[in-house]
Amino acid sequence: MSPFEVVAAAFGIVSVFLSTRQNIWSWPTSLINVSMSSIVYFQQRLYATVILQGFFFVVSVYGWYEWLFGGERKTELKVSRIRPALGGALVGLTALATLGSWYVLSRTPDSHPLIDAVFFAVSVVAQWMMARKYVECWPVWVAINCIAVPFFFLIHSYAFMIQYAVFLGLAIMGWRQWKASLVASS
Repeated sequence: MSPFEVVAAAFGIVSVFLSTRQNIWSWPTSLINVSMSSIVYFQQRLYATVILQGFFFVVSVYGWYEWLFGGERKTELKVSRIRPALGGALVGLTALATLGSWYVLSRTPDSHPLIDAVFFAVSVVAQWMMARKYVECWPVWVAINCIAVPFFFLIHSYAFMIQYAVFLGLAIMGWRQWKASLVASS
């Protein structure tokens, strides 16, 4: 576990903690986290996860803007629920993206193509949902973190294993807090 990896993981934890609080500083700290993490994931030959960090970078800029100006009349975006039709479309898109990514990654030197494809597809959808402040992003993060913790343990990436274990707790906390925020704004 390198100091660089530890710092990258620390920025990730700070970013997610701030997200649970709907604090706008979650987005700039995310930019630092994903920039640093992409280097570590490249060294681990998790190529879809490297690409995912690039996506997270773009969505962090988008989320930063949306949280500030994505509400009615360019006001602060409020927590909301996802419409069922959009939810169904996102499930289908996630399944297709997982299969497509797995197909592509299985033809590369990716060290774990299936798990890397799952992380990629599910995280893309969850991050976009978070940028739009859909409360349902949190159970998706809970699920992905339940997979990530044992995976990073098995590949001996302990800083990221700890990061995802903390993310799991934060995702549960974020889910509760965003649900309370949703009820309070109703």
